[in-house]
Amino acid sequence: MSNYGTSIDKKWQDKWEHDQTYKFDSSKLDKKLYTLEMFSYPSGAQLHAGHWFNYGPVDSWARLKRMQGYNVFQPMGFDAFGLPAENYAIKTGIHPQDSTIKNIAKMEEQLKAMGAMFNWENEVVTCMPDYYKWTQWLFLKLYEKGLAYRKKAPVNWCPSCNTVLANEQVVEGCCERCDSEVQKKDLTQWFFKITDYADELLDKLDDLDWPEKTKSMQKHWIGRSYGAQVTFKVKDSDLKFDVFTTRVDTLNGVTYVVLAPENKLVDKLTIPEYKEAIEEYKEAASKQSEIERQSSSKEKTGVFTGSYAINPINGKVVPIWISDYVLATYGTGCVMAVPAHDERDFAFATKFNLPIERVITDKGNTTPELPYCEHGVLVNSGKFDGLTTAEAKIKIVEELEKDSLGEMKVNYRLRDWLVSRQRYWGAPIPVIYCEKCGTVPVPEKDLPVELPYNVEFTPDGKSPLSKCEEFINTTCPHCGGHAKREADTLDTFVCSSWYYLRYPDNRNTDAPFDSELINKMLPVDKYVGGPEHACMHLLYARFINKALRDMGYLNFDEPFLSLTHQGLILGPDGLKMSKSKGNTISPDDYIKEYGADVFRMYLMFGFGYTEGGAWSDDGIKSVGRFVDRIERILENSRTVLESTENVKNTIDSPEKELNFWKHTAIKGVTEDGDKMQFNTAIARLMELVNAFNKYLQEKVKNPSFLKETIVDFLKLLAPFAPHFTEEQWSLIGNTTTIFNEKWPEFDPSALVKDEIEIAIQINGKIKAKINIPSNLTEEQIKEASLSNETIKENTNGKNIVKVIVIKGRLVNIVVK
Repeated sequence: MSNYGTSIDKKWQDKWEHDQTYKFDSSKLDKKLYTLEMFSYPSGAQLHAGHWFNYGPVDSWARLKRMQGYNVFQPMGFDAFGLPAENYAIKTGIHPQDSTIKNIAKMEEQLKAMGAMFNWENEVVTCMPDYYKWTQWLFLKLYEKGLAYRKKAPVNWCPSCNTVLANEQVVEGCCERCDSEVQKKDLTQWFFKITDYADELLDKLDDLDWPEKTKSMQKHWIGRSYGAQVTFKVKDSDLKFDVFTTRVDTLNGVTYVVLAPENKLVDKLTIPEYKEAIEEYKEAASKQSEIERQSSSKEKTGVFTGSYAINPINGKVVPIWISDYVLATYGTGCVMAVPAHDERDFAFATKFNLPIERVITDKGNTTPELPYCEHGVLVNSGKFDGLTTAEAKIKIVEELEKDSLGEMKVNYRLRDWLVSRQRYWGAPIPVIYCEKCGTVPVPEKDLPVELPYNVEFTPDGKSPLSKCEEFINTTCPHCGGHAKREADTLDTFVCSSWYYLRYPDNRNTDAPFDSELINKMLPVDKYVGGPEHACMHLLYARFINKALRDMGYLNFDEPFLSLTHQGLILGPDGLKMSKSKGNTISPDDYIKEYGADVFRMYLMFGFGYTEGGAWSDDGIKSVGRFVDRIERILENSRTVLESTENVKNTIDSPEKELNFWKHTAIKGVTEDGDKMQFNTAIARLMELVNAFNKYLQEKVKNPSFLKETIVDFLKLLAPFAPHFTEEQWSLIGNTTTIFNEKWPEFDPSALVKDEIEIAIQINGKIKAKINIPSNLTEEQIKEASLSNETIKENTNGKNIVKVIVIKGRLVNIVVK
């Protein structure tokens, strides 16, 4: 290894900081480029290889764009509230605030050692009162607009974390953080009305430069479907209920209806003799996850309530059942069952011996096997017989509308965002409850509602703040009487739903941001982070952005115009890194040995950026040797520049060859770097290094041309190895940073060679290689090939049948 390493890193980091090289100039916004990586959680694990893979390559992309003339804004901060710090505190006794602040200091140190262009003067830390004051302000603004509300509802409860989870935080029925099985509880909670924006959240996705998979995930999560809402009356009762269906054309085939066990109507519908069985079933269903309940492979179960409903289209009486395959949180929590034309209903009806009545056949009017779930033509449907599915949907709804028993309807899978959390380490919800005045929002002048330090936060299912007397007891802002504060804290995704708006104006004490500035700075031009946030953070941020727009604070629709997901760096064993597996990679150890640039270049060369892969010590050693080789070549080049012997001022074949590879590299690095295809960009640099090495073997060289080529090479290398390149830049006599230099432009004419090398084959086997002018005709190429001495020897006395020329590549001579 060379002398390059952490000493050179520190030298240039100090100089960049002293010179304020990367300070953002907010007065020049005509070519601003807001580059943002998802900020990290300051956990006890500190900075790991995954953080580096997120931040290092993106910094290289931003450096390239800076040299292309963009005014780059690249802030950094910490998503500092959340369960990990609280759970760590419960385990160790170290207060979440103390451990978080300590971890932030360490991670800041590690991030600065990376040598990125982060605008640290714009840092935000979400657990600081000067930040969460404005998170609370956001809550109040949503409350004013009717977008924040409180209600009792069945919620996801994690018995291990002792807190409520949003639907998006439940993965296959388990808590996304601790993998405990999630339970259902009825609790009074705060919600954000994200469903008001369901259509726009869906419709605007196609305009975004985002990965298609991520857009598809959001589309599925929002889950818009077009259908009809149909009202069923309960026989011998004043009760009625609605169902949502996308197949109202099958209404005549309904032979029973099913309610979710949690549906509030169930108790009213249950006949006394069925009550015990219903209660047992409801209890069993509450212990299952939504994923389990909706599994197509799960055996269908259910219980009859003893009540009957009236089919509104034909007056037939059908039994009312409950079953766990119906969810209270989707649609109306009631389903009309058409077993002849739905696989799930068919399985249920078969098991419980319920009627199965065909009302759809195919267009050939045959009798396809049941369940037949395709569109077709109606049969056994009275006056609707013979209509197609599309025609019947319209006619049947028109019939239902006459008696106010149905209407066209759009339904969504998306539910409102549950933001209450029964934990300590989060932003307090700025609400007060007064016996006289009811629910009272905290006045804006009284923000922030500060999180108290001395709190017993051992989880017991209750909000820790409810046990803190000095926090919970207060006076009503309206009447001055005794009141209590809201004891829940906000979901940490609320903190991260707007942080991108705070960065450009993080010192503002009068507002969360200055709208005039933010409307010039935003949207974010390039956002990079993990795909796991597709249906949480990325969806929430879009909602908050649109809500603030509608309140008049923003004039743009979307927060992130272009999105890239980095891949995952795995352990050397090919498995996801974890302490328990002993396969984690600490960047610090490698940086001490190789320096930050080698570590950065290995991450960019060793993996496709959007794919990732398994760590390899051999891979980073190889990149280390490559940097050593560059250093030796540049050393030798400087010797040439200082020498007066064996020099020339003409541009001959060797110079043209090196120039070809230089412009090939400029073109390739520019195009691939811009697309974040860093591995192929670095491969182009490796080709240029090989060409450099070959040129240096020439006895006579052109120092002026060599200097020009070194300058362009260092500019191309600079984004990928910033410290190393600054050092080499200074060694050729420069006193200003290379990152204020203009990015090289490639010359297309340089990629057209005067001479090219072609192979000459005889009967498919290469016998010789020759250099020929690139502009020769096919006949001239044949003549040059046949006159080659080696070819003459191999064809002497043989019959040449034909000569095949593939221009620019080879000549194949067929002989007998």
